[in-house]
Amino acid sequence: MPLQNRVTPTSDIIVHQVRGLFMGNRGILHDEASRLGTARWRHPHWIACLTAFMGRRRVPMTPRRYTELFFLDEAVALAAGHRPCAECRRDDWQRFLAAWRYGNGDGVRGAADLDRTLHEARLLPRRRFQRRHEADIATLPDGAFIAAWQGPCLVHGDRLLPWSPGGYGAALRRPATGTVTVLTPAPVIATMRAGYAPVLHSSARA
Repeated sequence: MPLQNRVTPTSDIIVHQVRGLFMGNRGILHDEASRLGTARWRHPHWIACLTAFMGRRRVPMTPRRYTELFFLDEAVALAAGHRPCAECRRDDWQRFLAAWRYGNGDGVRGAADLDRTLHEARLLPRRRFQRRHEADIATLPDGAFIAAWQGPCLVHGDRLLPWSPGGYGAALRRPATGTVTVLTPAPVIATMRAGYAPVLHSSARA
């Protein structure tokens, strides 16, 4: 039976059978019966990990162990407010950190500093809701997510790709300009503009 541990670009956690390309962690969110409570994080270190690393095995939602979260791809993980794991994705983390510093200033010393800044950028104060911002769609890099009437859409070249838990839908034309609501946190957008390209699900290339 599918568990409630699939993350959307709006940072909600839903039930779906497709796991996706990456796994994440926000701490222990489930109870002894593998049910989520009201908490959606237990610490600010939201990471996106490989689903296989050094032969390690986990049983999802084991009691008193962190809640395994799953993302369709890295663009979804970034939109939800996660960043590359510094252990299982060391090279990606180093590239992400370098691009973050280039795009946002080099005051961040490491993962703890970055996580504090990212935590403020992804959440509204004292609430469990995603913080969003507005931007001209012409300025957004590939890999960004926006809110549209069709639901969350991935910016990809001259197209917008509607997201679903199992993959991206038929492409829409990307407008040349216009103000849109951006789901991906603002400093992550700056990191993408500085050259960090997230891993996309194969349906984005269809």
